[in-house]
Amino acid sequence: MTNEDAMRWLGCIADVMRENRAYLTQLDAAIGDADHGINMDRGFSAVRVKFPTMATTDIAAQLKTVGSTLVSTVGGAAGPLYGTAFLRAGGVVAGKQELTSADVVAMLEAFLGGVVARGKAHAGEKTMVDALTPALAAAKEALNEGASLAELTHRARMAAEEGMKATIPMLATKGRASYLGERSIGHQDPGATSSWLILKCLEEVSRD
Repeated sequence: MTNEDAMRWLGCIADVMRENRAYLTQLDAAIGDADHGINMDRGFSAVRVKFPTMATTDIAAQLKTVGSTLVSTVGGAAGPLYGTAFLRAGGVVAGKQELTSADVVAMLEAFLGGVVARGKAHAGEKTMVDALTPALAAAKEALNEGASLAELTHRARMAAEEGMKATIPMLATKGRASYLGERSIGHQDPGATSSWLILKCLEEVSRD
């Protein structure tokens, strides 16, 4: 995965958050503040403005720019959570011009670690962690089996999708959705959905 691939990944995320702005906001309207799609689109629109200067930097700097931009422009929980995730991801790939499959797995592990550290959430609480945790496990398994980067990211995306759908019957015990108690059951978590979209873009870039 090269610097150019990383920029295509970030470009895909910006496009996908714009395309799914209404959908993510609709999901959030059921169990949150009805602003997740708006916030994610705002954040990645701000990141897109910085693309011209980011294109000449290494992958670590690109990811850290995304992280700091999200923290400063995105409201609600998503800004600090995703901001920390991208900052941590940038930290583990410092100095690398290209990422191997092992580097990508380390990046995903740091990404999840950032979310957990900032949100204090664990699997089963109806959050983005429920998509990211199985995705990381699938990526590690693929790496151990010597799978290609395309196959590794495909498995991660598939696992994230299953994790995202598994949030529907869950009772929310973390964040804004937890205030609803039993009424949070039956709704897909918007954060798990945006995490799945981010991994979907990673798969698309790795496949090209």
